[in-house]
Amino acid sequence: MSKNAFNINSLLSKFFVAFFDKIKLKRPYSILQNNQKQDAMIANHQVLAVDCLNWLKNNLEEEIHLSFFDPPFNQGKAYRRAQDDLPEAQYWQWIQDIIAAIYEKTETGGAIYFMQREKNAERVLRVLRKSGWCFQNLIVWKKKTSAVPSTVRYGKQYQIIAYATKGKKPRVFNRLRISPPLPPGYKYERENGIYVTDIWDDIRELTSGYFAGNEAIRSENGDRFHKQQAPLALLLRIILSSTQVGDTVLDPFAGTGTTSVVATQLNRNAIAIDIDPENTKCIQNRLQSLRTTDEIKKYYEQYAHTENLAAIWG
Repeated sequence: MSKNAFNINSLLSKFFVAFFDKIKLKRPYSILQNNQKQDAMIANHQVLAVDCLNWLKNNLEEEIHLSFFDPPFNQGKAYRRAQDDLPEAQYWQWIQDIIAAIYEKTETGGAIYFMQREKNAERVLRVLRKSGWCFQNLIVWKKKTSAVPSTVRYGKQYQIIAYATKGKKPRVFNRLRISPPLPPGYKYERENGIYVTDIWDDIRELTSGYFAGNEAIRSENGDRFHKQQAPLALLLRIILSSTQVGDTVLDPFAGTGTTSVVATQLNRNAIAIDIDPENTKCIQNRLQSLRTTDEIKKYYEQYAHTENLAAIWG
C-alpha cells in the first residue's frame, strides 16, 4: 500500500468515527456488546433512611427480583426507631401491607424469603397467601448454639424462612450443591456434595455472645451494634439460589446491611431500606469500606460442586 493510500484511509477512519460520535449513533456492535457486558458487572446499591411501606407505595421505578424480609418480631425489643410492641392484629396487618406492596413491585417469578419465629409459621403463610404469593418451601434454619430450656415445652433451636414466589414457577432457581462434614454413621465421603435442602443446619447465627465472632459489628466500647445482625452465609445462600447477575435485591428492614454487602459482591443491585438513620449510616460505611470479614470469597469452595457456579456467582 502506498503512503498516500495509507493517509487517505487514516483520514477516512477519523472522519467516520467523528461523524458517528456527532450524530450520537452507537459504536460498532462488538464494542457495544463488550460495554454491555462490562455494565452488567457493575452492581448499584441504594441505602435509604425511610419508612419502607411509604417507599414501596410511592416509588414506581424499581422492579424487584428478590426480597429478604426480616422484620421486627414484635417481641418488645428496644429498637431506636421501630416500634416492637404493637397489638397483635395491628402488627400482622402492617406486615401484610408491606408484603403486598413488595408483591406489586416484584417481577413475575421473583422471590421473597420471609424470616420469622417458629411459632408464627401459620401467620406467615397466611399473610403470604392473602398477598398473592405462591408458597414454595418452609426452610428450617437450625441454630448452632444450645437452645434455652423450657419447663413446659421443648427448647427452641431454629427459625423459619418461608420461600415464596410471584407465580407458581420461579424465574430463577439455582440448585446449589454443598459439601458439609460427613454426618455420624456415614461410611463414604460424597464426591460431588449434596443439594441444598429445606433444612439449613450449617450456618451459624450471630446472635449469641462470643459465637458472633469477628463478623458482628461492634461499637467502640465493644457492644454489638445490632443484636439481630444476619450472617453473611445466610444471605449468600438465598441470593445465590434465587437471583442471577444484574438482578435487584430488596431488604426493607436492612439493619446492618448484610443483604447489600453480599448482593453487591455477587454483582446484584441492592436496595437497603431502614427507618433508623444510624443503621443506614452503618450500611453506607460497610459498603464503602469492605471489611476483610465481610468478603464472601471464603465461601466459594463450599459451593464448588454447583453446576455453573462461576456464572451464578458473577
